[in-house]
Amino acid sequence: MSSQDVLKNASTLASYNVLLQVMFRVLTFLLNAFTLRFVSKELIGVVNVRLTLLYSTLVFLSREAFRRACLSGESGTNRSWRQVINLLWLTLPLGVLWASLLVCVWLWFLEVPDARTIPYYGPAVVLFALAGVQELLAEPLWVLAQAHMFVRLKVVAESLAMIAKCSVTVVLVVFAREWGLYIFSAAHLVYTGFLVLCYAVYFIRFLGSKESAKKKFPLCRARDLLPSRTDAEPWIDWTLARLTWSFFKQSFLKQILTEGERYVMTFLNVLSFGDQGVYDIVNNLGSMVARFIFLPIEESFYIFFAKVLQRGRDVESQRREDVAIAAEVLECLLKLVLVIGLIITVFGYAYSHLALDIYGGNLLSSGTGPSLLQCYSCYVLLLAVNGVSECFVFAAMSQEEVDKYNLVMLALSVSFLFLSYVLTWWAGSVGFIMANCLNMGLRILHSLLYIRRYFRPSQWKPLRGLLPSPLLLLALAVSGVVTAASETAFCCDSGWMLRLVHIGVGAVCLICVLAAVVFTETRLIQFVMTQLLPRYRQKGR
Repeated sequence: MSSQDVLKNASTLASYNVLLQVMFRVLTFLLNAFTLRFVSKELIGVVNVRLTLLYSTLVFLSREAFRRACLSGESGTNRSWRQVINLLWLTLPLGVLWASLLVCVWLWFLEVPDARTIPYYGPAVVLFALAGVQELLAEPLWVLAQAHMFVRLKVVAESLAMIAKCSVTVVLVVFAREWGLYIFSAAHLVYTGFLVLCYAVYFIRFLGSKESAKKKFPLCRARDLLPSRTDAEPWIDWTLARLTWSFFKQSFLKQILTEGERYVMTFLNVLSFGDQGVYDIVNNLGSMVARFIFLPIEESFYIFFAKVLQRGRDVESQRREDVAIAAEVLECLLKLVLVIGLIITVFGYAYSHLALDIYGGNLLSSGTGPSLLQCYSCYVLLLAVNGVSECFVFAAMSQEEVDKYNLVMLALSVSFLFLSYVLTWWAGSVGFIMANCLNMGLRILHSLLYIRRYFRPSQWKPLRGLLPSPLLLLALAVSGVVTAASETAFCCDSGWMLRLVHIGVGAVCLICVLAAVVFTETRLIQFVMTQLLPRYRQKGR
């Protein structure tokens, strides 16, 4: 498969993932707004912080290293998929082991919520762990689908699962509110069950079909999806297993950095369950764009960089055309996420209070809610740059470099936990975001230094993508001043007419900023239209 074909497939995957994440975040957004009217913020805090942390920790530590290792390197036609499948099935016993350990910690070592306000905590812990193990049943199928660019399968499976989860939650919240945590446990089990079912049904129907033969799919029967051994080769590829171990050590540290504030809240009790609930709601609102735009781009283009570049080789040892397209894509991606991040930062500052007031009323717009969301809008800018820069770095690093970076991640993890505790003690929940910003800045610095060193012997300088045009910077600066003044004058306790005026001012400023992007960032616009928007790409075929 040529580099251009890989780019087209990665761009298609990114586009579908963005649409999928948009739908997920809209559904979650509406679901949270609905449940806020029926359940307490303490219950939301336990579900969204403690139980979700249990699930995410179990799943991430069980599968993330396998995903990164098995999607790295050359295309699937040049590897033994029998060995890959065998390796991926190790996620299941690993998940059972993590589930056993984490359930013991969550039940016996953490503070148990009051059963009168938050009932059925113990069974909910077990059910959330069971949901995580259940999702791991689909892991070999997920990697097969990603490696062979079955983008529609992911969209359909996760869409159906999310719709089922939301439907169960709404029905039980309305008609069985007394079930407490059972509501959210049942909904999560339905979600993971639908994921496994959709992937299983698809591959059972696909394998052995004419379409499978036409695409020269490496597996022929549904039985090939199960672990098995042949006499001609070892049970697993030990080189791939060692790479998985390297990523596993790194994934443990990355999980601490990703969910660090939840670990601090859960294990150090720096915030009450109610405050945890408010923080998590604001955190989800602030990270919506980061999750439904930046994360899908990072996941999809990690696959692109991993397929185009040969891991562990310097730039002079790579094919010239592969390096050229990788540098061009990296530069355009850096520019794209930086522009989006700057827009979110500028407009997020002036519209945080209004957004929280519309979404959750005084429960969110009073107290620290607006300041939390304003700080998070700045943090999104760092998330944007870090996601793209790290997806390139992790795809290009050798196994030895990955091992060395584990030491960097260890230092960042320790410093993050320390800063989170100190800054939270000093500034409350805002301290979590401040600690995240400091650590994200250090991660970006490391990635940028690696990229600069990687491309230094070549003619390509992709870090130029971090330099927006002067006109765009001027438009952003003026918009920031104007919208801040508009918030002071028209928002947010002056009635809906003045709020609409504030919204109108923001709309005009946003149009001016987008016009500056269109007129000054022509290369970026061409990249988005030809690579990230499927309808434009379909025209060009």
